[in-house]
Amino acid sequence: MRLSYKHIRYLSLLIPFSVVAQPAPSSQSTILDGYVREGLANNLALRQESLEISRVTESLNQAKSLFYPRIAFNPTYSLAAGGRRLEFPVGDLLNPAYKTLNQLIGADKFPTNIENVNQLLAPNNFHDTKFTVQYSIFNTDIQYNYLIQKQLVSAQEARKRVVENELRYNIATAYYQYLQTLDAIRIFENSRQLLTGLARLNEKFVSNNVATKEVVTSARYEISKVDQQLAVAQKNREAARAYFNFLLNRELTTAVDVDSTLTKILPESKENLTELQQTALHSRQELNQLGGSLQAAQTLVKLNEANAKIPNVYVGGNAGFQGYGYTFQNQAYMVAQVGLQWDLFRGYEKRSKIQQAKIQTNALQTRMAEVQRQIQLQVLQAYYDLNAATESLAATQSGMVNADQTFRVIDSKYRNGQSLLIEYLRYQNDQLTAQLQHSLARTDVLVKRAALDRAVAVGQ
Repeated sequence: MRLSYKHIRYLSLLIPFSVVAQPAPSSQSTILDGYVREGLANNLALRQESLEISRVTESLNQAKSLFYPRIAFNPTYSLAAGGRRLEFPVGDLLNPAYKTLNQLIGADKFPTNIENVNQLLAPNNFHDTKFTVQYSIFNTDIQYNYLIQKQLVSAQEARKRVVENELRYNIATAYYQYLQTLDAIRIFENSRQLLTGLARLNEKFVSNNVATKEVVTSARYEISKVDQQLAVAQKNREAARAYFNFLLNRELTTAVDVDSTLTKILPESKENLTELQQTALHSRQELNQLGGSLQAAQTLVKLNEANAKIPNVYVGGNAGFQGYGYTFQNQAYMVAQVGLQWDLFRGYEKRSKIQQAKIQTNALQTRMAEVQRQIQLQVLQAYYDLNAATESLAATQSGMVNADQTFRVIDSKYRNGQSLLIEYLRYQNDQLTAQLQHSLARTDVLVKRAALDRAVAVGQ
């Protein structure tokens, strides 16, 4: 099996130019941890990576098999008619001479009935039944190809760990987003309940001639707007649940257990950016994947250099029966061989292959440096994204508290006839908006924390 630089380049290209994501953080949730384990066991994309590892492993087994001798049983039987013939007048040449010799010595010691040769070149009724043995004593192709296949298996295993870590992150993020849709539905339902109470209160005002009928219709209109928002939120919940179940390779409508404590205990970011970047450079599986491909490319350089300088030595032999007709009598034979193969000149092809392998090695080294820089950039972006999300959460917390306090004051004034309906609806809408923003900000902190941990490869 001869390996070209294209096989090595295949694995290196599996790393996207934008750098694939890494593992999600420890979720601090037994429910989510269980879902992550289920996803790792059942996800179809991960199964494809396992099958790819099995395929590459079989290539390694094939390379290993070349170290063993090869034994083959090769029987052949030939029938022939017509075609070229071998004609030689051996009888015409020897019979007269032998007859003269017999007359000179006075005895019939020499045959005088030798027939001329008239034989088909293609053998007719001829068999060659044999066992063939071949064994390479020294072959640089076999030795270095085996090493290359081992290195490619390591690279493929690293590729699988990349996919596993990305799957952990996706499952955690999808779970957080599903929890956020539930929170949004709760907020809209509370708002609808509040507006329904407002509509009943306005109906009492109208019946007592305290207000006119438009306050009732206005309240009902606000209820219809919340109903529309609630329908969208319910649609988002079903979509989030379906995507989460898709990642776990389950039925898309399967119920999802809820761990509400995840959105109450939020992670803090106190790490040093430089330390996080250094940790990522030691932990990211993309670098291990590229490292395996780079080692394979370097081994390919050695293979081509060895082919240009070192001959291949092999031994072999044949043993069996050969002759006309399957009689096996006086047809046994045995042939032993020792061979050496050394290409002295092939039009500078070997020199070109060496140069091609070195170029591929340099390309992988350059890509390794590029990916390292991309990892550092990704950690930096995730780090500041988390800081910004944390600050935004604090701001939305303050905004929600202030909106709630303001609305309680306006609600009390409206019930006592000291405020207008338009003011009530304005501040109720501000309260709803603040609650939604705070809910989104809580989820965003969890997602950004997961993004930072995947960039650093925490828990790998």
